[in-house]
Amino acid sequence: MTTSRPDPIPYSGLVVVDKPAGWTSHQVVAKVRRIVGTRRVGHAGTLDPMATGVLLIGIGRATRLLGHLALTEKAYQATIRLGIATVSDDADGEVTASAGAGEVSEDQIGTALAGLRTERLQVPSSVSAIKIDGIRSYAKVRSGQEVILAPRPVTIHRLEVLARRPIQVDGITAIDLEVIVECSSGFYVRALARDLGIALGTGGHLTALRRTQVGPFTLDEAQPLDTGAAALALLDMAEVARRCFATLTLNPPHVIQVRNGRQLPDISLPADPTALLSPEGMLLALYRPQEGGGARAQVVFSG
Repeated sequence: MTTSRPDPIPYSGLVVVDKPAGWTSHQVVAKVRRIVGTRRVGHAGTLDPMATGVLLIGIGRATRLLGHLALTEKAYQATIRLGIATVSDDADGEVTASAGAGEVSEDQIGTALAGLRTERLQVPSSVSAIKIDGIRSYAKVRSGQEVILAPRPVTIHRLEVLARRPIQVDGITAIDLEVIVECSSGFYVRALARDLGIALGTGGHLTALRRTQVGPFTLDEAQPLDTGAAALALLDMAEVARRCFATLTLNPPHVIQVRNGRQLPDISLPADPTALLSPEGMLLALYRPQEGGGARAQVVFSG
């Protein structure tokens, strides 16, 4: 369900934002803070400044829920440019090679893509937010340091080419591929563009990226930032919990125990973790099964 309330907003919940191009995720958070009149705002699932689309923003007590959401599946629409490589694997970085892609056939592209549609290890883009000794990787690269990140296991569930078109860039024939990518959390679409270019011997980088889904949250419900607090559609925390977790509605005696974060020796949970709701439908806590039976608190939202 969604609710709208006047400014200022003394409540908690999740906002699905359609992030505009050129904004950092932190700038989106700052904008929402001004809209709702509270500093208790955070985000889940960072998007690069170039990217647009679904960004999850938590308000109030929902900021504590963000880190527990199971957002393992993501979907994107992207444009990959073959024939030109950049230092950041996207259009914001300096060009490092311009081999061109005029001689690359559809069959060659299809074969290269087939090799990427699998569970595999992916080396993240060096210009990323991954921390190395407490410093963001992109900061090290921009200061002139060489960065080599460790590969990570990732999965592509769907990789489909929607369109293929040649394009002239500074006298070089490149190829733009419009693609749909459905993948696991931690997957870098920029790194996909890089790896496809390497496989074809042409180089490649990302020129556009739009995130269309994060877990159960989609672009259809995403809101622009040019809105006021009264028009801001907010997902109630209990609704978010129902989308992301197994849920269990408690009887009144258990509510008091959960509000105080106590163990529940006589409760059997359907999943790890389980969202516990009050009889009125309010999200109280996330609990986990306990060895030997019962359940223990993972995080309590209602004190």
